[in-house]
Amino acid sequence: MSETAKAISDLFTQRFGDQVTVGNTHSGITTLEVEIEAWQEVCRALRDEDDFSYEQLTDLCGVDYLSYGLSEWDTEDASQEGFGRGVEALGPGRFDWANRPEAGEMKQRFGVVVHLLSFKHNRRLRIRCFAPDEGMPIVPTLVDIWSAANWYEREAFDLYGIVFEGHPDLRRILTDYGFTGHPFRKDFPLIGNVAVRYDEQKGRIVYEPVEIDPRVTVPRVLRDDSRYKTDELDQAADAKAEEVAAAQGEDNDG
Repeated sequence: MSETAKAISDLFTQRFGDQVTVGNTHSGITTLEVEIEAWQEVCRALRDEDDFSYEQLTDLCGVDYLSYGLSEWDTEDASQEGFGRGVEALGPGRFDWANRPEAGEMKQRFGVVVHLLSFKHNRRLRIRCFAPDEGMPIVPTLVDIWSAANWYEREAFDLYGIVFEGHPDLRRILTDYGFTGHPFRKDFPLIGNVAVRYDEQKGRIVYEPVEIDPRVTVPRVLRDDSRYKTDELDQAADAKAEEVAAAQGEDNDG
């Protein structure tokens, strides 16, 4: 950590004490984890006090940490022919809506991440807090502190189901009014739970059960190698291109 980053971290610790936990500084941006009870108090101080002066909120988003740090790809077993690519069947989202597995109780599943900018000190800051209840994630709103948080919080509510207490107009902003669920949650099925289409006979949008089966898309490895050319025309075209390139090179040398 540079001397400047350490000085900024010490400033946060001296001012807020146990209300915050100072994280790493990456690319000049320090991460500050704030206790949910002090969320609004700390944010107001970050905006108003001269040592901080974070006048602008540039971004706010929700995060679902379900299965964080876990991989559904089995890449441990290696052989001369490459890695195994088995996928666990119950990875997040890889199931239909009716048979979805329960996520179970998890501490600190839903988080809110905010990016701030101080014009006065030319600094950026990342702050984060966690909703205490995974079943009903509630976080105090920041609209009264930074008005720019309004639509960002509506987006986080729509996509993650995070309720921002005190928000003046908390409603969906991206999905339809009749949409069921929150599509950015890790336990939301990849295929969704209903299909939406326009019915010409009824003259309106209709909702129908999903008919697509959940599936896993295995990435293909593409190699620029003639051994993997399956089309003789492709091989002939490549050979011709090499001949033309070689002829042009000889002309240039001459």
